[in-house]
Amino acid sequence: MKNQKLIERLSIGLLALSVAACGGKNTDSNVEAPGADKSGKTEVLETGADLIQDKTPLKQISMYLDGFHFYSGNMKGQMEAHHYCTKLNEDVTQCIIYDGNGKDAKIMGIEYIVSERLFKTLPDEEKKLWHSHSYEVKSGTLVAPGLPDAAEHELMEEIVSTYGKTLHTWHTDLDKVLPMGTPMLMMGFTKDGQLQDSLVAQRDKRIGVSTAEKRKQRADIPAPPVQPGANAWEKGEIRQLVITDGKKAIPMGH
Repeated sequence: MKNQKLIERLSIGLLALSVAACGGKNTDSNVEAPGADKSGKTEVLETGADLIQDKTPLKQISMYLDGFHFYSGNMKGQMEAHHYCTKLNEDVTQCIIYDGNGKDAKIMGIEYIVSERLFKTLPDEEKKLWHSHSYEVKSGTLVAPGLPDAAEHELMEEIVSTYGKTLHTWHTDLDKVLPMGTPMLMMGFTKDGQLQDSLVAQRDKRIGVSTAEKRKQRADIPAPPVQPGANAWEKGEIRQLVITDGKKAIPMGH
């Protein structure tokens, strides 16, 4: 019954979007990548490939979420993240993360999302790489741009108990030209006062939402206790990737 209710509300949302699309093309990329303008030959090849080649995996992307991340071990390194996600099944979702939502957006990472049930099965050391989504949902900072409130509420009921593992490969807050250094493990915020108010205010104005209003609307969403092992950074358990020469870590500048 619950799934049918969600389907009905999402169908209403899709109808509304077909009348007046929103939640896109309003966030510019942080990066201006170097390189020559596309040639006529390249544009012709792209057009032909777009018409002929199959893109089944990309066509499965069915959900757009906008939220915020920070570098594990560096709370000051905060940024907005646009997630385009594919729900593989009821327990696993995979997302491509961009620094914007226009055609110039740069891929800056990936996120895997699992249900609480699957998170509980992970080895203890693996759990330290994952963050909870409870606060992001309840605080209103995680939004699904363009969805009607009722449909978004149903979606957030599904997300509130999930856990994510996120890696950013292009640190667009730091590297304004090309992706540099190693992928970085990212975390999600867990309480008020951590996320910069200015980032939220700019995002809300740009895409036309109110985080404060979202928080009120989601007050009735039950938030289960965060499972042990998640958000390990809160206990000083910082995990990050490094490049080594087989003997020692090589500094990469971040």
